Order: sequence, then structure tokens, then C-alpha cells
Amino acid sequence: MSESHAQAPALAHHFESYEQQKETSFLGMWLFLAQEIMFFGGMFVTYVVYRTTYPLAFEAGSHELPIHWGFANTLVLLVSSFTMVVAVNGAQTGKPKRLFAGLVGTIVFGLVFLSVKYVEYSIKWDHHLVPGLNWAWDGPDGAQIYFSLYFAMTGMHALHMVVGIGIMLFMLRPALRGKWTPENYNFVEGFGLYWHFVDIVWIFLFPYLYLIR
Repeated sequence: MSESHAQAPALAHHFESYEQQKETSFLGMWLFLAQEIMFFGGMFVTYVVYRTTYPLAFEAGSHELPIHWGFANTLVLLVSSFTMVVAVNGAQTGKPKRLFAGLVGTIVFGLVFLSVKYVEYSIKWDHHLVPGLNWAWDGPDGAQIYFSLYFAMTGMHALHMVVGIGIMLFMLRPALRGKWTPENYNFVEGFGLYWHFVDIVWIFLFPYLYLIR
């Protein structure tokens, strides 16, 4: 067994060194995030095109969104980014309890965000603002497109959060058992990038959807 393998017991057999393994894992994550940017980018381009076409309808639709809920969720996600930083730091410094606490905090704030989003969706249903299922609107033409984009963009964002929370739940037990150490924290740091990306997407969604005035 080579010296690099002896120093890095978490090294996979197909890598020559831990640094190579780390760089490869981060390259894979950045490529994944690049395609995610293109995916959400297509939604944002569609949004811009239709907002230009139906400016009054988009403004009227935005008035139906509770800004205070959107602002509250923005704060929740910003705090969740901090708890994720705590989790990554716990892995990097070999402190499993800190890693565990950071993951639990991020899960809690993620669930708070989804709960608020559920309340918002319930309000839209009660007000008959769900295109194709429960729709009644007497405002400017084009509002149905606005709300279709609202549900598509926020729904896809919420789905990414659900996936992230599921992964973190899977990470809790091995985190507490010290699986991730200063010599082996690629997975945690890579997932941290994913979670920060999800938070950044919301930073764009909030003004685009809620602050049309």
C-alpha cells in the first residue's frame, strides 16, 4: 500500500491521492451546479419574457403574494446557510457534535421554510389562484401565466429543499459517529455547496416574484 493510501484511509482505490479525490469530487459538484444554473436560468428567462409581455398582470399577481412571508423565508434560509457553514466546519475540524448540530439546525430551518411555503400555497388555493386546478381571476390578462411560473419556480425550489433535507437526515447518524474527519470531509463540503446554491436561487426568486410594484 502506498504512503498516500496509508495517510488517507478514506481514499478510494481509483485515486492516487486524497487531493486528487477531493478535486475530482468538487469538479463533479460544480458541474452538477452548472446544469442546475442552466435549468433555473431557463425558468428565469421565461419569466422575463412573459413579464415583459404582461407587465400589468404580473404586477397584479405579485400583489397577491404576502411579502412578509417571503421576507421571513428569506431570513430563514440565510440562517440555514449559517448552520450549514457550522456543519462543514465541524467536519473540517473533526468535531462530530458540531457537524451534527449544524445539520440538525439546517434541517429545522429547512422544514420551517417548507411549512411557510405550505401556508402560502394554501392561501393561493383558498383564493382560487391555482392555474388549471382552482382558478378564478377578474384582473388583467396574463395572470394565469404569472401564477403558473410562481408555482413552477417555487415548487421546483421546494423540491430541491426536500431532497436536501432527505440527504441531511441520511447524514445524521454517520456524522455523530465521526465518519467525516479533517482527512475526509468532501461529501459534507460538497453538499454545503448544494445547499448554498438552493439558498441563492431563493434570493433571486423573492424579488422577482414578490417585489413587483
